[in-house]
Amino acid sequence: MGDAAPGTNEAIWTQTFPGMPGQPAIEMAAFKGKPLLLNFWATWCPPCVEELPMLNQFYQAQRAQGWTVLGLAVDKEEAVARFLQRMPLSFPIAIAGMQGTALSRDLGNSAGGLPFSVIYDKHGRVQHRKMGQLLASDLQNWVSL
Repeated sequence: MGDAAPGTNEAIWTQTFPGMPGQPAIEMAAFKGKPLLLNFWATWCPPCVEELPMLNQFYQAQRAQGWTVLGLAVDKEEAVARFLQRMPLSFPIAIAGMQGTALSRDLGNSAGGLPFSVIYDKHGRVQHRKMGQLLASDLQNWVSL
């Protein structure tokens, strides 16, 4: 895993991503000021799909403490919409499309693989990055931010 491209950690907060059909666009600026788990995933990625229920539980358990989770789907809107009908999630999902791969690389995912997670503190600073499937122990370690 590499370092983030210069300026990317600041530029992420100016990004806007399409929401799911019928939902408003998701502005990253709305997440600043609270801890954020930004998760890059896709419907065609088995470890991504496997970790989503755990991320959903984390979001439900920690949102009262100010945490939020944003799933950035590196996928097509139609595929994500079908997937969410089968597995509804409580946290917001945005569509990054294939540009999500470039963004995750800019954020330090040098391999460009999925899933990829970035943890931001309430000041919008990157605290952790993880390439690959999250473990419950990762979430427990991060929750103290």
